[in-house]
Amino acid sequence: MIRSAICEMLGITYPVFQGGMAWIADGKLAAAVSEGGGLGIIASGNAPGAYVREQIRIARGLTDKPIGVNIMLMSPYADDVAKVVLEEKVDVVTTGAGNPSKYMKDWLAAGIRVIPVVASVALAKLMTRLGASALIAEGGESGGHVGELTTMVLVPQIVDTTSLPVIAAGGIADGRGMAAAFMLGAQGVQMGTRFLSAVECSIHPVYKEKILKANDLCTMVTGKRLGHPVRSLRTPFARAYQKAEYGGMPDEELEALGTGALRLAVQEGDNERGCFLAGQIAAMVKQEQPAADIVREVCEQAEPILMGASKWVK
Repeated sequence: MIRSAICEMLGITYPVFQGGMAWIADGKLAAAVSEGGGLGIIASGNAPGAYVREQIRIARGLTDKPIGVNIMLMSPYADDVAKVVLEEKVDVVTTGAGNPSKYMKDWLAAGIRVIPVVASVALAKLMTRLGASALIAEGGESGGHVGELTTMVLVPQIVDTTSLPVIAAGGIADGRGMAAAFMLGAQGVQMGTRFLSAVECSIHPVYKEKILKANDLCTMVTGKRLGHPVRSLRTPFARAYQKAEYGGMPDEELEALGTGALRLAVQEGDNERGCFLAGQIAAMVKQEQPAADIVREVCEQAEPILMGASKWVK
């Protein structure tokens, strides 16, 4: 069975994190992943602290295994959620879309494991100095907010930069991806898009169907002009947004155009106005499965690949 230092650190069976997907990764999904031996993560997104508290308590009602909360640092409620995770004494906090430096001292003092998402060597160095427990190196193949570097390029550079365990994210959906991540020096993987097909994932059926029917060229990136690019499925909304982005629409109007689009996708399955976030590996997601089966399957696929890697070397 594949185990690594991150398993011992967090008290999990498998070195698999479920990504903190806004409007998607709720207490039910996080609990299912954690109960299955991985690390389930509740996404705060742009939600207020009261919502995050509710989801933490839902998860804890379903599992006694470690759970995490992802805080999107661009959120207007980030300060509020930062206090909630302290009060609820969550096991792990992951962060994205920003620098969590101002919160880390309090989180660490409370015994919370802080594992930031990093998309650059500079941020990895800073997080290491400030006492992070591990780092998530997320390549631009991932869904949602993305950086410039690919997972293949980013992970080894982050590994070379830090003494902390590194979790690889972006473009990973099966055991081959996990094996490749370990070969690059990672000690675990984070998957988001793969968990969109989980039985416990409560996205609208239209969203789930789009993932299961996706092809290799199904995603696109918008929002670069505003400084926070996002990868999503190619839908009428995404195409219209891209046209507006490069058609001279003022920044304020462009920001407003995207407001609420993810909720419309997740809750209503609105093909015309919804933004369906997904990574480039969406085409590799072929069936709906319980979250625990996804966690176990990926690790069971990776183990023989890693053990048999020597056959390629003469």
